[in-house]
Amino acid sequence: MNFKVFVVFFSLLMAGGPTVVLAQDARPAGAVGEALVPEKPVMLGDQVLFHLTTEAEGLSLAKRSKDISKRLQKIADSPRFKIDAITTTDFNSPITFILAGDEIVMSVLDQDAASKGKSRQLVADEYAQIIHTAIEKYRKERSVEQLVKGAIYALIGTFIFIAVLILLAKLKNKIDRAIDDRFKAWEKGLQIQSLEIIRAGKINELIKGVIKGLRIVLVLLFLYIYLQSVLGFFPWTRPIATRVLDYVISPLAVIANGFVAQIPDLIFIAILVMLLRYVLKLMKFFFMGIENQRVRLSGFYPEWAKSTYRLLSFLTIAFFIVIAFPYIPGSDSLAFKGVSVFAGVLFSLGSQSAVSNIVAGFALTYRRAFRVGDRVKIGDFSGDVMETRLQVTILKTVKNEEIVVPNSMILNSHVVNYSAEAREGGLILHTTVSIGYDTPWRQVHAMLLMAARRTSGLMTAPEPFVLQKSLEDFYVVYELNVFTDHPEIMARFYTELHQNILDIFNEYGVQIMSPNYISDKPEPTIVPKERWYAPPAEPIKEG
Repeated sequence: MNFKVFVVFFSLLMAGGPTVVLAQDARPAGAVGEALVPEKPVMLGDQVLFHLTTEAEGLSLAKRSKDISKRLQKIADSPRFKIDAITTTDFNSPITFILAGDEIVMSVLDQDAASKGKSRQLVADEYAQIIHTAIEKYRKERSVEQLVKGAIYALIGTFIFIAVLILLAKLKNKIDRAIDDRFKAWEKGLQIQSLEIIRAGKINELIKGVIKGLRIVLVLLFLYIYLQSVLGFFPWTRPIATRVLDYVISPLAVIANGFVAQIPDLIFIAILVMLLRYVLKLMKFFFMGIENQRVRLSGFYPEWAKSTYRLLSFLTIAFFIVIAFPYIPGSDSLAFKGVSVFAGVLFSLGSQSAVSNIVAGFALTYRRAFRVGDRVKIGDFSGDVMETRLQVTILKTVKNEEIVVPNSMILNSHVVNYSAEAREGGLILHTTVSIGYDTPWRQVHAMLLMAARRTSGLMTAPEPFVLQKSLEDFYVVYELNVFTDHPEIMARFYTELHQNILDIFNEYGVQIMSPNYISDKPEPTIVPKERWYAPPAEPIKEG
């Protein structure tokens, strides 16, 4: 008898008998009409050899199977243990030991045999044969020869996979070129008589999209085959190879099961979205009628329609979101609530200026500060209002410059609306001239009013008028005021008005003393009429 085995067996006897007993509720696994007995696998590497169903005294079933698996791993990795040295012995006791040389691999109890309906020695022999075969396979798979073969096969497989990818890419490019050549000669798309249903370019894109999708599917298929093959060449990666498809299918199965479970809630949300869509359409139709003045409400101005629709649509969408929120899949989970809080904090921190601009936009609309098309001056910016949005107002200057002005800035600035006054009673345009004291003020008034009458496009009622702004040291400052209902072309009015003032004052020999006066000259500083069209100027042909 081996001395080491004898010492272990003697220790068991001195401890009062076998150290393992049958669990109180252990029954044969899978017995009909009875509860299933817990099982724990004994493993070598990734291979399950057999299952244990009984516990040892002071040693749980999980601990027992784990210890046996560790000993098997140690024996399989150590070349000093010969495969043929795996034997069984029982010493005429209720325990049969499976040995590897002088090392105890495990013990087989009567209870182990009873759970399988066989004798203890027969079960021990079966376990020993399983262990013998498993260790032999384990060592063979990890031999240098087998690993070199696996590396060679993996390298060949990699080359084949790369070649397949290149072939698929070239094939796709060739098909794309053939499709392009085909559609170059096909100018018309899918038509019913003279009605074009789908353009040829769209059909081209659709076919290319299908080809691209097929290529992606083929690439994924060959990638799966490649990974399963290459990972299967090595014992350490073989468990992953058998589960490659599970890694893809399992998430899809979870998603599919979750989707099926949430179908009633998704149907409710879909119906809610359809209802919301039709409510918004009805609201838009109503407010468009107000904007186009097909529908009239007392005290409600047409320019309020668009902003009111935006505000009410936002409130309506928010109301529907509140109704739909409990039905959103995962809305009651802690992760969803955490993301919602995080998004809310980001929105509140990053949208302060946006919210202030939106509030300012509504305030400007209901204050009726200006309309689209009005000529306005906002701070240092002047131009025509091209568009009013929730956050900004877009101006177009006389130089065709587009200026985007935040609504909050407009609300905090003074706004001059030239068009509002022009619609009511006419906008007053004014310009000043400085004339010496030696010219009668009545003559100056008459000449300025004559210049106003010569300027085309100005309003004749109310009539232009002249103000004497100040009496300076050397001259009198006169201000000519004219009326216009077209403020959008005020620059042209000013230009023509100034031209007429210069012509008339030159015509009557009156000197304009602007911008500065230094001293009197023997002759007044004017341009005689015969020099009005000095080269390169050309006379204006009348008629």
